[in-house]
Amino acid sequence: MTSIIHSPAKCPNFEALNSARNQPPTTMATGLKDVDYGLEKIMADAQDFLPLLGTDYVELYVGNAKQSAHYYKSAWGFQSVAYAGLETGMKDRTSYVLQQDKIRLVLTTPMTPDSPINEHIRKHGDGVKVIALWVPDARKAWEETTKRGAKSFMEPIKEEDEHGYVVKSGIHTYGETVHIFVERNEYKGPFLPGYKAWKSHYNPPPTGLKFIDHMVGNVGWGEMNTWVDFYARVMGFAQLVSFDDKDISTEYTALMSKVMSNGNGRIKFPINEPAEGKKKSQIEEYIDFYNGAGVQHIAVATNNIIETVGALKDRGVEFLYVPPSYYDTVMDRVGEIDEDLAVLKQHGVLVDRDDEGYLLQLFTKPVLDRPTMFFEIIQRKGAKSFGKGNFKALFEAIEREQENRGTL
Repeated sequence: MTSIIHSPAKCPNFEALNSARNQPPTTMATGLKDVDYGLEKIMADAQDFLPLLGTDYVELYVGNAKQSAHYYKSAWGFQSVAYAGLETGMKDRTSYVLQQDKIRLVLTTPMTPDSPINEHIRKHGDGVKVIALWVPDARKAWEETTKRGAKSFMEPIKEEDEHGYVVKSGIHTYGETVHIFVERNEYKGPFLPGYKAWKSHYNPPPTGLKFIDHMVGNVGWGEMNTWVDFYARVMGFAQLVSFDDKDISTEYTALMSKVMSNGNGRIKFPINEPAEGKKKSQIEEYIDFYNGAGVQHIAVATNNIIETVGALKDRGVEFLYVPPSYYDTVMDRVGEIDEDLAVLKQHGVLVDRDDEGYLLQLFTKPVLDRPTMFFEIIQRKGAKSFGKGNFKALFEAIEREQENRGTL
């Protein structure tokens, strides 16, 4: 059942939440630890009016949720968690909930011809609709953001069943993407009220994915600063780093990007826009096929990128690869690392370093038929940056894929 909320909700114990969420980082020969974000404030310029505990879930609208769920279980190692559909009294849609460590995906498909989900899929193809954020107080999150100019998507609402209750609210962001604020400290069920536990005999082992490191939004020409201002003004985020077309360019294409982060660093949203180039950039290609702004990629963290990428490749996930010559000079640029360079080269893993350490990353090809959404696998060995030293090699690899598609 649901009801509109008018009174403040009790805040959870932050120390207990932090303890339950985090695992100790690992240390290797270099002495560098895998980055693990706590609840303490690390972004001095971020404001504190919107406490965010992490990403609660990411919901994708898809044409066939059952088959999509099978893909994310079989290829990515996600586990069955919860289900909602005709059997649970939900008549207009069907949703499957999957989880791997702290990453929770919701795959939703429409059940009626007049569902707005159908229109979303017709226009955009499969893609991210909801970036849900875990908060201690969903009512206050809605009030703080809407009074600063956010357009309301959902007023605070209480949903409850025999497992307790949750409070949700929501706001619009770029394109047709929305943020749902989820307050769940009084809920003990498998996911949300209206969902039942999804038990399956088919449970492929996980692939070592831990949490969402960041999610990248692509916006149109001249829109990046608008959305950077939105996250600063409406949600209290601070700008972590900025890249212009000199940083992210090749002979043919370019883009610009600014990374926004909340105070504790758990929520990071790079915002990309196209820049002038000789040919069509990956951002323009995305905007063309997605028909507007939206989520370009989801970066998921691992504590062992070699094992994770190896497992994903064995299950059929396809990655972008740079030329072998990339590895001829990479050690001169990044210095000592814990991993065997020959093994990184075998898997196509990229390496970059900043003042705090280094990172390892690899990007999939688009996981949909439209060249829109893809994933990044990232392992941070102290580094808090985003792989600036890999940009040129990476975007040349993307251009080769664009050329194969005839969209460059």
